[in-house]
Amino acid sequence: MSFNSSGNSFQKTTPIVLNLIIINVLIYLCQFLFDGDSYRITEKLVLFPFSSPEFKPYQLVSNMFAHGGLMHIAFNMFTLYTFGVWLERVWGPKKFLIFYLVCGLAASVAQGMLSNGPSLGASGAIMGLFAAFAYLFPNAELMMLFFPMPIKAKYMVFIMAGIDLFGGIHGGSSDNIGHYAHLGGMVMGFILVLIWNKTDRKTFY
Repeated sequence: MSFNSSGNSFQKTTPIVLNLIIINVLIYLCQFLFDGDSYRITEKLVLFPFSSPEFKPYQLVSNMFAHGGLMHIAFNMFTLYTFGVWLERVWGPKKFLIFYLVCGLAASVAQGMLSNGPSLGASGAIMGLFAAFAYLFPNAELMMLFFPMPIKAKYMVFIMAGIDLFGGIHGGSSDNIGHYAHLGGMVMGFILVLIWNKTDRKTFY
């Protein structure tokens, strides 16, 4: 997924986005280097369902910074960069970080309550960013991988929500996507941006 905005050059990375990317990459490197029988880093970071005896409260946060493979982290960090830079410039670093973490926690709670297996990844928090971006920049055109036509953000967010809702209800055991985390992050993202917009009164087109 990429975002094209006429009249704007490629955005420089903002401080919170940059630090989040660094943290995620460092943790992924630890997973890659030390995920053997002795350390089992990933097993300690993932979020287990609340009904599982292996669930620990810290997993609500730790799973947000762990990933299951190179393509997983690459896609999530690219998407974090794509939408996060714009939102951090709108809100500032402190507000952006609060938004990101709250959406990530909401995603973890939704996944922990509704999933049947362990999960990990930053995508729940990132879906919250995407929801806020679609609200603030509804007519921004997005280019999706494997789909050559641009789609406005206000339409794409409903498409993504529909896909995750369908996947969460009908996904089989081979579906490794955290659909409930995506939906939880997205719903929280909408709630926060609606509340904040009542005071800021800023919507960007």
